[in-house]
Amino acid sequence: MRQLFAQDVQTGLSANPKRLSSRYFYDERGNRLFQDIMGLKEYYLTRSEFEILTRHQAALLHLFRSRPILAEESQRQVASVAVEDHQEGEDNAFELIEFGAGDGLKIKVLLRHFLAQRASFRYVPIDISADAVNGLVADLRATFPELETEGVQDEYFKALDYLKTRSQVRKVVLFLGANIGNFNEVEAIQFLTSLRRNLSPDDLLMIGFDLKKDPSLILAAYNDASGVTRDFNLNLLQRINRELGGDFNPDHFQHYPTYDPTSGEARSFLLSRKHQTVRIAGLDAAFEFEAWEPIHTEISRKYDLRTIVRLAQQSGYQVVQHFFDRQQYFVDTVWRVGRE
Repeated sequence: MRQLFAQDVQTGLSANPKRLSSRYFYDERGNRLFQDIMGLKEYYLTRSEFEILTRHQAALLHLFRSRPILAEESQRQVASVAVEDHQEGEDNAFELIEFGAGDGLKIKVLLRHFLAQRASFRYVPIDISADAVNGLVADLRATFPELETEGVQDEYFKALDYLKTRSQVRKVVLFLGANIGNFNEVEAIQFLTSLRRNLSPDDLLMIGFDLKKDPSLILAAYNDASGVTRDFNLNLLQRINRELGGDFNPDHFQHYPTYDPTSGEARSFLLSRKHQTVRIAGLDAAFEFEAWEPIHTEISRKYDLRTIVRLAQQSGYQVVQHFFDRQQYFVDTVWRVGRE
C-alpha cells in the first residue's frame, strides 16, 4: 500500500494541475477525524442515510430476500418500482457485501434487524483501510456473536475480483455514504459496469446518492465552522510527512471547498499560501508551488433522480426502488443486475 501511495503522490504532485487522491484521506488519524465529521451539525449526509436505513429496514430485508418484479416507471422516472409480494421460501439466503464499510455505524442498523428476523445472510465488509476493516470485524464479533462475517482490506476495483469466487447465493452489494460521488460520470459508469460484470443476474446493488439541494447546505458540509473538515484535508499532507518523509507545513496551505450547482460537483482543494518548495525524502524529489496554486483532493458529486436512473441504465442495471429521508436530502436506491 505504501508503494502505491508513493507512486500516486509522485504522479499527482508532478501533474498540472496538482492532485492527490481522496482515497488516502483514511489513515488512522484520518479515520478518527472522519468520525468527528459525521457528527457535525453541518454534515447532513450521515444523519440522512442513517434515517433511511432505520425507517426502511423491514422493506430492505424483504427486497434482499425476495426476487423483485419491476413495474413501469412513472413518466418522470422517479417513482418507486413495485416489488412482488410473495411467500419467502428457503432459498432466500443472501450475502451482504459492503464497499467502503468504515466503522459500520450505519450498517449496524440493518444487521441488528436482519438478525432479529432470523435472516439467512453473511456480511462481508470491504474497505481500503486495514484499521477500519479489522476494527469493524472485531466490533461486530463482540456485538453480534451470532453474525457470520469476514472482512476484506482492498481497493474497490481489486475487490471486484473477490466477488467472482464467492458462493452461489444471491449477492447484495452495498455502496453507501455517497461514495459514488467521488467519481466523475465516466469513472462512475466504468466502476458500476465492472461491478455488474462480477455479479449474476438478479443480484442487487444498493447505492447511496447525495441529492442536489440548497448550495449553501452542501458547501457548509465541506467547510464546517469548527474546522474539522479543514483538518481532515490537511491531514493528507501530514500523512505524506509521516509515511514518505515530506516536509509539508500545513500552516502554509489553506483548505478551499467549492460547489457548482450546474454540474453538482463539490470539490475540495488545498491552496499553497505562498511560493514554496516541498521536499519528500521517500520520493527523493522536491515539488515547487506557486502562491495560491491548488492541489485538488476530492470531488463529491450531487445528483438528481433523472441522472441516477440514467446512470443505472447505462451501467446495465434496472432500478427497483428508491428510499428517501424525510427531507429528501439523500437517496439509497436499489438496483437489480440486468440480464444480457
